Amino acid sequence: MRRVYLAGPDVFFPDAPARGRALKAICAEHGLLGLFPLDGEVPGQPDAASIAAANEALIRSSDAVIANLSPFRGASADSGTAFEVGFARALGKPVFGYTLDPRPYEDRCAAPPVNAAPDRAGTLRDADGLEVERFGLAENLMIACGLAFLALPPPGAALPAADLSLFRRCVTALAGRRRQEDA
Repeated sequence: MRRVYLAGPDVFFPDAPARGRALKAICAEHGLLGLFPLDGEVPGQPDAASIAAANEALIRSSDAVIANLSPFRGASADSGTAFEVGFARALGKPVFGYTLDPRPYEDRCAAPPVNAAPDRAGTLRDADGLEVERFGLAENLMIACGLAFLALPPPGAALPAADLSLFRRCVTALAGRRRQEDA
């Protein structure tokens, strides 16, 4: 059974353990073993370093990662999730991602809380005058270009945080890839 690390801010949901069980059940429907960050072995009283080490161990033991890249507390994906995506890519693991917000990254940056605006030359800049990349991608180019698959909602159809339809699309795509590799 292919092991899949389930990255994302889902661990911050009020019902995080139930959320993890739901994600893992969807994986199991497709013959995949979902590894939720709360599954990690953390000896004694959990602290930041032991949680990070447990999550890294789960990623190392996985065959792939599915990442919830929905904007989290700002215009971009959760920073911990972004780290996990990069960590998995550095280990050579395929990463499948989804975001519940269909807008390109630069459009999300132009909205609150970033409120980026074009300067006189037309370069999109944030309140500190720093350039915002404009590639029409769903996330920063290093995240977006590192993905093996990205599921997006239809344009203009942002989905609620609890929606699992795009996660299901990632699981289906990963399971299909596994079947092709096994053939």
